[in-house]
Amino acid sequence: MASITKLVNAAVIGLSPRQKEVIFSRFGLDGNSPKGGQTLAAIGETLHVTRERVRQIENGAIAIIKRNISRNPELEAMLRKIAAFIDGKGGIAKKTDVVKYAATLATGIKENHVDFLADASGTFHLYREDDAFHPFYYVTERDLKTARTFVEGWVAFLKGRKEKVFVESYEVQLAGFLKSKALAQEVAENYLSVSKHIHKNPYGDTGLRDWPEISPSTVRDKIYLVLRKHGEPLHFEDIAKHINSAKFDAEKALAPTVHNELIKDQRFVLVGRGLYGLKEHGYEPGTAREVIAKILKTKGAMNTAEVMEAVNRQRFFKPNTILINLQNRNFFERMPDGKYKVRES
Repeated sequence: MASITKLVNAAVIGLSPRQKEVIFSRFGLDGNSPKGGQTLAAIGETLHVTRERVRQIENGAIAIIKRNISRNPELEAMLRKIAAFIDGKGGIAKKTDVVKYAATLATGIKENHVDFLADASGTFHLYREDDAFHPFYYVTERDLKTARTFVEGWVAFLKGRKEKVFVESYEVQLAGFLKSKALAQEVAENYLSVSKHIHKNPYGDTGLRDWPEISPSTVRDKIYLVLRKHGEPLHFEDIAKHINSAKFDAEKALAPTVHNELIKDQRFVLVGRGLYGLKEHGYEPGTAREVIAKILKTKGAMNTAEVMEAVNRQRFFKPNTILINLQNRNFFERMPDGKYKVRES
């Protein structure tokens, strides 16, 4: 296995000292430049020339390097193998995957070396990171278009199906979407792996990054996700602990802040001393009397045990609290069979 130093040296044979300096600085091959290489402007400042002049020097150097690569069987073979690896994943591949594979072909190779060889040879290409995608490599423009079209279609499909994703799972929705596409699932998942629109939360749920259940940005969103995933009421101090252990971001959740947000949002219901649950889970706000009255109006007359069972599914009241309220004749009436109903006004 050849070293990447040997291969790079073979690629830059015939460059003038200035051309070599520009190329090594541009791609971070000199060991002193930033990981992604220096900008044209930064190199121009060092060389006391304009950025346009640096571009001209770079273009001239790339033309020589391309010829050198085409005349070097070892370099050509390695680049063909990398291109074949990317092609096997559907024509695009994450940067990390390609660099990891390239390391099996040349010792000491890093992503700046792969960037250099991609730009210089044109055998495959680098897609630089932007707001929509993480950096990746692709073989042809057609591959790039296919991947982007698929990702955009899937994102548009997901936008109106948030609840289905959480009820039926992301994987089920993706499998259904793929039925109308001539695309293997592993290729589809590879395309989606480079998309910034698709994100996974700390609980393993996958969906769109702008869904608060996937990428919660506010304390309220984090509280909601914790309660939804936990499935039952939690004390506000425990909610803060769950938020911090999930590590949604670097911001630490404080118990008093969590308590304040719980009070302000109608999605959260106080069900006991310091305990909060989600309204969507069936917990009802209100006093014990209001909860009892709503249950009796909805479900009809009940005996004491039935009332207690029904109330405890919604709130955590002490048994005596429920009994005292039932005995309030201004609001509830005990019938001959021992069941209670709401007293008619």
